[in-house]
Amino acid sequence: MTDVVRSELDLARALPGRLREPRRLAAIILIALSAGLVFAFLWARGDLAGSDALAYWTGVRHWLTGQDIYQVIPGRYIAPSQGALPYAYAPWSLYLFLPWAALPWDIAWFIWRALNVALFAVTVAWAYDRRPLGTAIVVALLAPSLAANLDTGNVNLLMALTPFLAWLVASRLGGVGWALGTALKFIPAPLLLFMPRASWRIGLALLAVLALLTLATWPQTLRQLDIVLDYPRPLRIDYLILLWGIVPWLWQRDWPPRLTREWLAGGPRPQDATTI
Repeated sequence: MTDVVRSELDLARALPGRLREPRRLAAIILIALSAGLVFAFLWARGDLAGSDALAYWTGVRHWLTGQDIYQVIPGRYIAPSQGALPYAYAPWSLYLFLPWAALPWDIAWFIWRALNVALFAVTVAWAYDRRPLGTAIVVALLAPSLAANLDTGNVNLLMALTPFLAWLVASRLGGVGWALGTALKFIPAPLLLFMPRASWRIGLALLAVLALLTLATWPQTLRQLDIVLDYPRPLRIDYLILLWGIVPWLWQRDWPPRLTREWLAGGPRPQDATTI
């Protein structure tokens, strides 16, 4: 019997007892309610969902056929298939969406949303295992933002997961993800402070390279900035999901938080630390 199988069996044996813990039971109920409300919202949106993802997909298609990637089609609150949002990122970013955008839209949209849901669920499971009730509270507070991102297919959610990539997979990969996200939107920039120091050098170096690529296409960049600043959008609650990126840094420190140098610089929290 392998160590992995033995660990899973031990977890399964301990699960009934853990479920009887009031905090874990409350956390499960809160997460289930939050997930139910999010999926109910997505179900109600129906064919109106996917506007941002379609903008990425259409931008690549326009680029490959020599059309204007920054063409603005008037209209909001219409089905994405009718086209409502222009592409709003620098020209070099089209390469990021190229393999995915080669798929038919219906398949591409299903894969995009499923990937976002699956990756977010993995991070919730990691966080729940360490602080069940705290994780449930954060998920509940961010549920409106999560619903907004899963509705539009915006890249915000993937950007929020880059610190998890840095802490749980590889620091350098997290730095690469942070640089790509920050070069696209600037908003995720503060997340670097909550990532391992090993992520910083490669992240900042790659960000400098991407900044040069952006400057190299300055006329197109000016049009992109005009779209970002002037195109009407609803209240951007979707950006709140970036707060989820602080969780891996915070959950690896003992509780409650203390604004001391030792706590801020602390590594993995002790096994006997208080959890919520």
